[in-house]
Amino acid sequence: MKVVEKELGQIAENFTRLIAQAAVIRKIAEMWIEAISSHHKVIFCGNGGSAADSQHLAAELMGRYKIDRAPMPAIALTVDTSALTAIGNDYGYNKVFSRQLRGIGVKGDVLVGISTSGNSENILDAFAVAKELGIGTVAFTGESGGAMKKQAELCLAVPSSVTNNIQEMHIACGHLICGLVEQHFFGNK
Repeated sequence: MKVVEKELGQIAENFTRLIAQAAVIRKIAEMWIEAISSHHKVIFCGNGGSAADSQHLAAELMGRYKIDRAPMPAIALTVDTSALTAIGNDYGYNKVFSRQLRGIGVKGDVLVGISTSGNSENILDAFAVAKELGIGTVAFTGESGGAMKKQAELCLAVPSSVTNNIQEMHIACGHLICGLVEQHFFGNK
């Protein structure tokens, strides 16, 4: 059985192809840096495994990534089960992120939507609200980009259409961006 070797080879190939996204990764880091420099926040959202990634990346900014330092303003819209279930029940599941964004988002913030398909309706709805409010938008998607690619200011479309491989690259790129942001603010202190 060469299953393990085959899977690891595919993962390695995906990450090699991901190098083509280096410029987009740098631009995303710059967008987050600009928001934080202006006393704004980075807001994350996603569904399923992407919800977990949203929480993970918000925690890297709010807590710490590699450097023991002051917190940076970040939040995941996936963590408040009372808000999620109330909004979902009263307004529909596609409003669970946009309604929260209307409540806490301000011009100058950045919304990061994470979706392996790039077609999550609740993230697309949140992107529409973000545009209305002057909030920057970043999409983390699979290789097609889906509908989110057209709505986001920046789209990190990782080179795979396989859900688990997309998620592996999303968290790795998210870590890289968190590291760039952290280094910018706290690297020489």
